[in-house]
Amino acid sequence: MHASRTTPLPTGPSSNDAAFTGTGTAHWTGPASRPARRTLRGISALAATSGLLLAGAGAASAHVSVDPASTTEGGYSQLTFSVPSESTDTTTNKIEVALPTETPFTSVRVKPVEGWTSEVIRGDLPESIEVDGATLTEAPLTVIWTADDEEHQLTAQQYQTFSLSVGTLPEAGTTVELPVTQSYADGTVRAWDEPAIEGEEEPENPAPSFITTASEGTDSHGAASAEATDEAAAGTSELEPEQAATTTDASGTVLGWIGLSAGVLGLLVGALALARTRGQRQN
Repeated sequence: MHASRTTPLPTGPSSNDAAFTGTGTAHWTGPASRPARRTLRGISALAATSGLLLAGAGAASAHVSVDPASTTEGGYSQLTFSVPSESTDTTTNKIEVALPTETPFTSVRVKPVEGWTSEVIRGDLPESIEVDGATLTEAPLTVIWTADDEEHQLTAQQYQTFSLSVGTLPEAGTTVELPVTQSYADGTVRAWDEPAIEGEEEPENPAPSFITTASEGTDSHGAASAEATDEAAAGTSELEPEQAATTTDASGTVLGWIGLSAGVLGLLVGALALARTRGQRQN
């Protein structure tokens, strides 16, 4: 008769051992392997980056901005203001754009916006100014858009674009500032009127602005450019009114931030899946 020998099972796993169940299946209970730790650190970094990108998108959505179709001196341009509504407690119901008085526009035309009434206010200039050979004592000073009713007021999930055709633009190198006053239905008013200074941080409430550029292929006063763009501008009042856009952000730039953030989040999900797969292989 041969004596049988029984090998005892471990009474408990050490810090680097596998734990055995009654079925004989081993489950890893020790510390994570180096690849797993590296993967987890990478996931943490991706999560932090994604959070920063989303925060940046939120900050970008806060500013009122202007996009000039042309900046050529002596010519005409369509200026498009992008206005997000920031408050979660009330709605935007009025927008006012202050026009320059040191380099006044001789022509201002408003593109209609559905559900909003516009008004161009003329007034006396601080002092007479010579523009294109003519002495001006008054000029368009302010453009106001007012929502016709609550339905067309802008909520926190909406933004709207408001467009003007203006001219003539001042000489090249001029910074054209266009302060905007944004009014809310509860009486709150926010002024976007702080000038941006080169070399310094952007102010909290920057005034929309652009810089004029030199003309090409025109005379010294940009006459050819002015004539062509004026003819194009004449048709702006015939364009279809714009409807308010509903989105989580205020512009194409912001949407780009969101797309980038979504890509990072997708990479994060992929990294998590990779970590899980490696863990299963080790098991």
